[in-house]
Amino acid sequence: MKNLGVFCGSHSGRGEVYRSAADEFAREVARRGLTIVYGGGNVGLMGVVADAALAAGGRVIGVLPRFLQERELGHAALTELHLVDSMHERKAKMAELSDAFVALPGGLGTLEELFEAWTWMQLGLQHKPCGLLAVGGFFDPLLAFLDRTSEEGFVTANHRALLKVASDPAVLLSKLASAVPPAAAPPFSVPPSSAESRL
Repeated sequence: MKNLGVFCGSHSGRGEVYRSAADEFAREVARRGLTIVYGGGNVGLMGVVADAALAAGGRVIGVLPRFLQERELGHAALTELHLVDSMHERKAKMAELSDAFVALPGGLGTLEELFEAWTWMQLGLQHKPCGLLAVGGFFDPLLAFLDRTSEEGFVTANHRALLKVASDPAVLLSKLASAVPPAAAPPFSVPPSSAESRL
């Protein structure tokens, strides 16, 4: 694992706990000699992550749609900045550059990016581990819901376990580094229709 894709909010959230956690996480990534790949922004937790990693001597690669660059939301001091034409291209480029993914607190975009990467791993379309930094109880309701999806039979226990979770950045990064990719077998079988079952 060399490059770590990071999904996080373009807002900082309420409370210093989120900024502090993002700062600590980014510095731990830099200490391990890993490169952060993120959305390229200079605002919210995105900006905190980039600034902290750079301040700790780390490398940070941003992937930013041009329409956001035109709004002056791009970080000006990154190791590399890739400008792309759409949000779809942004996600594809981040997926290409990253060896694993971590979500920090964020909003709709953060969740959408995490769930896409996790779903693609479940389907065997990519084999890069996904993690969640548990900060200040922010993700507790989401994790409880994910447990419910497994309990109710919508997500297998194996697929639920693919998402690595920890509150300590060092522990989370170690979990990702040692994660075993899922088998490429189909994740589920489609039951026969009622008509087929009568044949």
